[in-house]
Amino acid sequence: MKTHGKSGEVIALPVRGLPFLVEPGLVVALTPPALDRERFTTVEGVEESANGYRIALAGIEDLNASEGVVGCYLLAREDDLELGPLDVAWDDLIDRAVIDGRYGRLGVIKEVIETPANDVWSIEGPYGTVLLPVVEQVVQAVPEEGPIQVVVLDGLIDAKPGDVPRPAGEA
Repeated sequence: MKTHGKSGEVIALPVRGLPFLVEPGLVVALTPPALDRERFTTVEGVEESANGYRIALAGIEDLNASEGVVGCYLLAREDDLELGPLDVAWDDLIDRAVIDGRYGRLGVIKEVIETPANDVWSIEGPYGTVLLPVVEQVVQAVPEEGPIQVVVLDGLIDAKPGDVPRPAGEA
């Protein structure tokens, strides 16, 4: 976190590729513990800004107080967050298998590309490189183990459903 203005608000950035899940009313811990203040506080407001998320925290009401939390991380209990099926850390996705009901195994995720609209998974497999948008109508299930289940939108793969691609060099 870093300071923002005189009112005590701070700017925070999401880490590990997670979307920003902090909402007003959420109890968070400051770590490492900020000097001269309680470790736990409550989020009073969140607003997206050009350089991160502007957050108001209970008990931090001026620039001096916000300077005391610069460099801290906001931690929340996972049970307190409203996680959706797409709320998965990037490092938990790399090398995960991806399957589609029509095309079968698409391959494994090799990279997560961050775009302004949504993330995109770069999947390497029998269809070559498939760039899959990470949106609710595409990503159906991200289980803790096993393959990720998706629905490939028409036009994303240059093959017909059911066609089994041949390895490069085969006629």
